[in-house]
Amino acid sequence: AHFVQFQKNHFNIEATRLKLVEAANYVDKFYRSLNIRIALVGLEIWSNWNKCDVTENPYSTLKSFLAWSSKERVHRKHDNAQLITGVPFHGTTVGLAPVMAMCSDFQSGGVNMDHSDNAIGVAATIAHEMGHNFGMNHDSVGCCTTPAEEGGCIMASATGHPFPKVFNQCNRKELEKYLQSGGGMCLSNMPDTKKMYGGKKCGNGYLEEGEECDCGEVEECKNPCCNASTCSLKLGAECAHGSCCHQCKLMSPGTLCRERSGLCDLPEYCTGESPFCPANSYQIDGASCDGGKAYCYSGMCLTYTDQCLQLWGPGARPAPDACFEKVNAAGDIYGNCGKDIYGNYKKCEMRDAKCGKIQCQSSASKPLQSNAVAIDTTIHTQRTQLRCRGTHVYRSESEEKEMLDPGLVLTGTKCGSHHVCFEGRCQNTSIIFESESCSKKCHGHGVCNNNKNCHCNQGWAPPFCNKQGTGGSLDSGPPMPEGPSAVVITLAILAPILLLIGIMFLFYYLKCWNRFAICSLKKTPQFSDTSGTGHANPAFKLKTPQQQRKVIGFPEIPSKPPPQQAPGLRISPQQPPALPTGCSMGQPPRAAQPAPAKDVPRRTPPSRPVPPAPKLPVSQDISRPRPPQRALPANPIPARPRAWPGNSSAVSLPPAHPRTPGRLQPAAENTGVGTAGAVNVLKVGQPGSRGHS
Repeated sequence: AHFVQFQKNHFNIEATRLKLVEAANYVDKFYRSLNIRIALVGLEIWSNWNKCDVTENPYSTLKSFLAWSSKERVHRKHDNAQLITGVPFHGTTVGLAPVMAMCSDFQSGGVNMDHSDNAIGVAATIAHEMGHNFGMNHDSVGCCTTPAEEGGCIMASATGHPFPKVFNQCNRKELEKYLQSGGGMCLSNMPDTKKMYGGKKCGNGYLEEGEECDCGEVEECKNPCCNASTCSLKLGAECAHGSCCHQCKLMSPGTLCRERSGLCDLPEYCTGESPFCPANSYQIDGASCDGGKAYCYSGMCLTYTDQCLQLWGPGARPAPDACFEKVNAAGDIYGNCGKDIYGNYKKCEMRDAKCGKIQCQSSASKPLQSNAVAIDTTIHTQRTQLRCRGTHVYRSESEEKEMLDPGLVLTGTKCGSHHVCFEGRCQNTSIIFESESCSKKCHGHGVCNNNKNCHCNQGWAPPFCNKQGTGGSLDSGPPMPEGPSAVVITLAILAPILLLIGIMFLFYYLKCWNRFAICSLKKTPQFSDTSGTGHANPAFKLKTPQQQRKVIGFPEIPSKPPPQQAPGLRISPQQPPALPTGCSMGQPPRAAQPAPAKDVPRRTPPSRPVPPAPKLPVSQDISRPRPPQRALPANPIPARPRAWPGNSSAVSLPPAHPRTPGRLQPAAENTGVGTAGAVNVLKVGQPGSRGHS
């Protein structure tokens, strides 16, 4: 507060302080509707002398105050500074501020006249001038729908009682446009709650010392992780606020929490220790951007092309230099390099012409801004005719003094090699910026950020980018490593998961196998012609005495060999027995009940593989040598004659010539039996393996 403001409050420091704090609270309340919080981190009352020149001229006062604020910002971090003075400005002006200057080291601020005994009056003026810093212009016709009886809108060109309290949709669109262009880089940073004015209080929405969380008043808190009445975390919660807090848990270090929003912005990463993303950092003012066509300024890469697009829309481009030189040399309302401390338009020198009113070329009928008009100028040269297009917002004389011209080239725009527009002049970057001296310490492997620290490229480590590392800076948090290191980390995360899945799969497989084993032991399986005498399950084979194969009966030799079938495809009307129901894990198998006797005896499943099938009997080949022609010995036991297949006659077997089952057993029977056994192994013996292949 200015000395006259202190004097206006009867030299009472406490009364002056209370009014300023009340005004700041009102401003914070106004901006909450735009999802912006205004935190008061410092309050000064100049009770002895003024620290800058404050006069009735708002232009000179603004210039002097911004210069003081820029120097103070080095020692005391703040995003914006507002001067409240009791000195009345000339005319009807009650405040003045640069447009689109929020977070600028040189222009983020404004001057305000205390024109009311009510704190809400000066609060409305502060909110208005701060709105200009946010890129908002005066409301055009049709923007404000709040009636004047209720105060109207904050960004109206004039104010009065009752005082305005609301922003409108036009203001929201202009704010969004400014932020999308890269403005307001400092808004993502959390304020230092230790330096916040007024002391800590549970329920004010700021996480202060001694609090685990603060989600506002109990009736407005919707945070599932925070107890609003005690400002403490709920049971099991690690955090409640911040972009590095997900579902009440801290996110892992290296997680990207704020992406780059423009050519001059830098990414930030979670640290794993704090729920808040590190303070937003961006390239230092004066850093080259857009392929060397522009410089970074307050986190924005300012080019003439982008400014023409914002004023005229798609297809717009900057006009030739001749347009700037001719139009801005006039020093009038349509072409100038700003105003002097007396409010008069300044002519542009030839070297400063590209820092005056911006000149564009566009086929649009009018500028995008609703209350702006086109100022067209035609310049004749020796070779051609140039059409230069500028913009102007018609306002009353009092309004002209309250707001700087939005049609001027923005401060920080590159106007030549190693030159930048600053205060309406094209000045050498070495005078304004410190980027060149700072970038040298990064060893060519990074860039300087706004804190004058190196932000290293991937593969280099801060603070000086001269050693191998993962990149980033001391301010941005550690990024996630890339390349082989990232692969190792990924495998380290996935390996336990895959191992757990494998163990679960193995457990399920063994469970199914044991389930089948119990069911198999509950009842002796029945064998039919379909199942044959196949192999028993080797894991659960039924044993006979001395591990011998038990053979019951011998099949009759058919008169003719039966026709052979494809193995495993024999069809029998008798169905195989169904497995017993009610088998479950953990239940002991019931004892097998004795089966009723049948005419056909059952065969015990063999405990060893079936011998290979004998060769089919074939007719004697006449080409083979004939057996010796001699008489057979007499057979002491008369034998019945047996007929061989075909037309051959009955032949008596010699004595002591045993019948060989392997030679006389029909091959089709053995073949079918052996094949059916193999089929049984695949279909019954290994159900688990088929179900999990």
